[in-house]
Formats: sequence, C-alpha cells, structure tokens
Amino acid sequence: MPLSEEELRLLEQMERALVEEDPKLASTLRGTSQQQVTRRRVVLGGAVLVLGIGLLVVGVLMGQPLLGVLGFVVMVA
Repeated sequence: MPLSEEELRLLEQMERALVEEDPKLASTLRGTSQQQVTRRRVVLGGAVLVLGIGLLVVGVLMGQPLLGVLGFVVMVA
C-alpha cells in the first residue's frame, strides 16, 4: 500500500532532520559508505593480485628468482 502525500512529506522531513542531527548515523543507515568501502577493497585487492602476477611472470622471464618470489609474495598478500 503506497504512502499518502502527507506521509511522504513527513518521512522526508524526518530524513532531513536525521541527516542534519547525525550525518554519520544517517550514512550508516543508508549503507552506502559500507558498500563503497567494500567495493574499494575489492578493487584494490584485484589490482594487487594483478601486480603480483605481473611481477612473478617478469621475474620468471628475466631469470630473476628474487623478483619472482617478490611477485609471489605480493600476489598472496
């Protein structure tokens, strides 16, 4: 059952009041900041994985065992 015009107006007023009073709580209740943090961590983890694989391959191709080991450590991290 949809909300009436009056109920929608009151809900918007309460939301604005919450954001003004406690922006951190309002952000937490929306859940957007946690999703952004999770997305950022996943992207960073993927970038580090690709970097580690790249270092590993370059180390093997160049015959540099230390570079290959470093690439493996970065990839695992």
